[in-house]
Amino acid sequence: MQRKTDRRGLFLFGLALLIIVLDQWSKTWVRANLALNESWMPIAWLDPFVTFTHIHNTGVAFGMLQNRGILFVIVNLVVVAAIIAYYWRIESNSWLLRIALALELGGAIGNLIDRLARGYVTDFVNVRFFAVFNVADSCITVGAILLGIYALFLDRDQPEVAAQAISADQPTQDAD
Repeated sequence: MQRKTDRRGLFLFGLALLIIVLDQWSKTWVRANLALNESWMPIAWLDPFVTFTHIHNTGVAFGMLQNRGILFVIVNLVVVAAIIAYYWRIESNSWLLRIALALELGGAIGNLIDRLARGYVTDFVNVRFFAVFNVADSCITVGAILLGIYALFLDRDQPEVAAQAISADQPTQDAD
């Protein structure tokens, strides 16, 4: 049993660490090579669709709720703790759920590092019709999509648990 636990933990923390490293490396590169609000795209034909634009985000996704840094730090810490605590309760065959939570964990920690070190998150992927985001945001989004897919299509225990709860609440009828 110890080996299985070790492998699960290695997967969670290994994938999360990979995401954190990629996220922090990309943000460091952007801060070192692009001035604030400067845009750059090395592939000219992509420029109308996507560019690298260095911005500071003191809010959450899509720039909402700006300048509430301490609130986001607290929420981020709670999310990280919840993911780690919940991860150990997942059945070993729930691989999609494990990937989703590892993506969420890596993304949350990546943005938390920025908030604690700088007071803002460095965003740089500018898809012209969408908000500017970063590697951590991408992982959080993909993780959320995978969680939705898991909840909607793969989590077979929920209907059974709900049916058991409903039948347990129903009074039994005696035949007279």
